[in-house]
Amino acid sequence: MRFDGYDAIVVGTGFGSCACALALAEKGLRVLVLERGDWAKRDATDWDSHAILIEKRYRGMSPLLVKQYKDTHFKEMVENEVVGGMSVFYGGASLRLREADFDDWPIVYADLAPFYDMSEKLLEVHGVAGEDPFEPPGIGGYPFAPSDLTVPAQRIKLAGQKLGLKPFRIPMAINFSNAVRTLCIKCLTCDGFPCQIEAKNDLTQTLLKRAIEAGATLVAGVQVVRVKVDGHCVGSVVCVDRQSKKQFEIPAPRVVLGAGALQSPAILLRSELERVSPRDLIGRFLMRHCNAVVAGVFPFYTNPEKVFHKQVCFSDFYEDFRQKEGKAAGVIQDIYTPAPVVLRHFSPLGLKHVAAFAAQFMQNLLCIAEDDPQFDNVVRLSDAKDEHGVSRVQITHRYSRGDQARRDHLVNGAKRILQKAGAWVFHSYLINTFSHAVGTVRMGNDPQHSVVDSDCRFWGIDNLFVVDGSVFPTSGGVNPSLTIAANGLRVGANMAENF
Repeated sequence: MRFDGYDAIVVGTGFGSCACALALAEKGLRVLVLERGDWAKRDATDWDSHAILIEKRYRGMSPLLVKQYKDTHFKEMVENEVVGGMSVFYGGASLRLREADFDDWPIVYADLAPFYDMSEKLLEVHGVAGEDPFEPPGIGGYPFAPSDLTVPAQRIKLAGQKLGLKPFRIPMAINFSNAVRTLCIKCLTCDGFPCQIEAKNDLTQTLLKRAIEAGATLVAGVQVVRVKVDGHCVGSVVCVDRQSKKQFEIPAPRVVLGAGALQSPAILLRSELERVSPRDLIGRFLMRHCNAVVAGVFPFYTNPEKVFHKQVCFSDFYEDFRQKEGKAAGVIQDIYTPAPVVLRHFSPLGLKHVAAFAAQFMQNLLCIAEDDPQFDNVVRLSDAKDEHGVSRVQITHRYSRGDQARRDHLVNGAKRILQKAGAWVFHSYLINTFSHAVGTVRMGNDPQHSVVDSDCRFWGIDNLFVVDGSVFPTSGGVNPSLTIAANGLRVGANMAENF
């Protein structure tokens, strides 16, 4: 296959890269999209909890090296690698950042508003405008109405209302009503799993599919190692074919990095672009939200029908820290209970059988708290190489006291809701993944304090752009996916206009 003659090389198939690829392809540009993973299998094993969550069926070939919390040395953590990126495994929550969340950004909410509208249409988001008490302005409506609340979700909604809170239905990118495609059967294999019947509106069913239909070319199984820069321009991208393990180069009139907040800075560092970006900013200010799950144990079976219930969200606490700290506290939302086999595997010795038995009596709430952009939370390159000879990603991360205070504030709120719903016992546990990672290639108006400008162009390199969550200056208090998609559409539209 020939790899020349393209107008833009897009790296990765996450929300930002797919959105940008679509915006470029629809304007007639010749777009090549490169993805290191392969296509999801979409078979029965993709709904097997042991295969997906324990054995890690889609584990990548180059585990991250992570030092977090009180770790004294780096430990391996595997990432999933698949066409469609994290969208294949996410739970579909599609909330916008709020106006005040953009206070430290070089753009304002109004700059993204029309692209939020476009993203919600393209992702076929199901929701109701006006229910969220802290909803940003201008949401005229969602493309589809949400599905009816199931019994577990009704339980949480009613408990919140009894406490004087204003629960609302989560805007979801899941196909509950578009009969042209396979409809969701409301099972419990959404968060963390590929959808076997393709009813989740992940990127393979939406943005990426439309980009390919518009003329973009996707090549899977190819890892971008670095870019080659000549003066103020990228000339080519250096890649590895994952099967043959051979390196090759692709001419690159324009390069769009959308490999995620962990891998995009790694590509920039392998390209030695820290010599262009001052103050050692590439890879700095890593954020991932300060998340926790609160499990409530009830004196009855909480979900005997085993039905989907990630439907209810609370933003009542969102602004509680804004005046004091300029930060959002975040949101609380209903989330599924892991299967007994998963609880048994991850629980401490002595509690494995108890946890597995208790699963049928549990209902969980997820707390998503904004975290601080800290200079020392950083992505770096390890001296260790993977099997392709590529430097592995090394991460150092600690939460600040403010992060923990915002998280604990939400945890206390979640316990109150669960108690009002009938829970007797509570257990909280932290989320250690980097599924919400943002912030390592931050955008700004000053090259002394940012890596890319407000158009997400790398300072000092005319034809290099970054469109994933790494460009976020702050994390806000909601899932970043919809904002990443909206920003990718914005950047792609600007690139196409100035082509």
